[in-house]
Amino acid sequence: MQNKTSKTLRERLCHAVGFELIALMICAPAGAWLLNKSLFDMGALAIMLSSVAMTWNMIYNSIFDRLWPADRVKRRLPIRVAHALGFEGGFILIGLPLAAWMLNVTLWQALMVEIGFFLFFLPYTVVYNWAYDTLRERIVNRRNHVQHVSANSRLR
Repeated sequence: MQNKTSKTLRERLCHAVGFELIALMICAPAGAWLLNKSLFDMGALAIMLSSVAMTWNMIYNSIFDRLWPADRVKRRLPIRVAHALGFEGGFILIGLPLAAWMLNVTLWQALMVEIGFFLFFLPYTVVYNWAYDTLRERIVNRRNHVQHVSANSRLR
C-alpha cells in the first residue's frame, strides 16, 4: 500500500479477489436454489462471471480512481452509488451473452438472471467498497504511524 489514494496492482488484485470470493460464496448456492439449477451449473457460471468481473473490476476501478482521485474514504453515498451503477451496468453488457450461453437460456431469460445479480451486487458493491476503503485507511494510518514512530526513535 502506497498512500491514502493510490493502490498498487497487487492491492487492486487483492481487492478484486476478495470481492469475488465473498460474492461467489453467496451467489452460487443462492442462484442454484432460486433458479432450480444445479450447484455445479451455477457455480460454473459464477466462476466464469467472477473471472470476467475481476478483470472488469480492475479496469473500471483504475479508470474511476483516475477520474475521481479524492480520498476514497470520504466519498459520499451518491459517488459510491454512481460507481456501483457504472460498474454493474457495464458488467451486465459483458455478462449477458455469457450467462445465456452457459445456462442455455434466451437473452431475455439471461437478462432476468443478470437483473437478479444486479439487485444483489448493487448494494453488495457499495457495502464491500465502503468497508474495504475504511479498513484500508486504518491499515495505511497504522503503517504510517509505525513508520513515523520508528523514524523518530532512530533520530533520538
